[in-house]
Amino acid sequence: MTTVRLGAVAYLNARPLVEGLDRDPARFVLRFDPPSRCAALLAGGEIDVGMIPSIEFARAADYRIVPGVSLASRGPVASVAVFSRRPIEDVRTIAADASSRTSVALLRVLCAKRFGIAPRLETMAPDPEGMLARADAALVIGDPALFLDHRAAGLEKIDLGEAWTAMTGLPFVYAAWTGRPAAADRCLVQALQQAQSDGVAATEAIAAEYGAGNPVRAARAAAYLRDNVKYGLGADEAAGLQTFLDLASEMGLAPRRPTLEFF
Repeated sequence: MTTVRLGAVAYLNARPLVEGLDRDPARFVLRFDPPSRCAALLAGGEIDVGMIPSIEFARAADYRIVPGVSLASRGPVASVAVFSRRPIEDVRTIAADASSRTSVALLRVLCAKRFGIAPRLETMAPDPEGMLARADAALVIGDPALFLDHRAAGLEKIDLGEAWTAMTGLPFVYAAWTGRPAAADRCLVQALQQAQSDGVAATEAIAAEYGAGNPVRAARAAAYLRDNVKYGLGADEAAGLQTFLDLASEMGLAPRRPTLEFF
């Protein structure tokens, strides 16, 4: 049996997509990294299949997507957001977390197409306090965005998943398992689809483990996995992903306008 090198995103929302894969080390070598690192590892051939940010599909003509599996939202996602000290229409500078190029591209698309602003973006480490000391607003993603109490901090939270669906009527796909044509056979595709099914059924247990004895944190994690993150890649998700890639290409945020291709 050939061992497959898998690269997953090191956030809570990705955990249901890898349920059970670590229990078969002879078949899978699984590592966790920030989204941008997953993309770099796949591009460099250091992993076989990676859970890469969706903007990265435009960077290689031979990428294929595992069908039926993705990390998406339809409406508020809670973990990809702009935190601002002023109304979004008055924002002139945004500090952006560089760990996901997709979130940055989504922000640029929404600024141009929905918010009607053209802010200057400055890449910074994901530290909301430091980011807001340098800019009018901060793009924060992943667990830091999910658990930031914006009301207590006196900030407005603009959920980018909610803004995308309000603008397009479609889901937004943040990441999906991706590789080159020879990287996945039917057995691997089925294993990744099964991991997603098992993970969706186990979100309460995943949240409890993530909470590590903190019931408030565990409850927030469970609600997030249940109500905000959507798993799967059907016709609507594919349409949302293609729309995003088309807009990103139109705005010069992607090197090419790809047509989605699957294993």
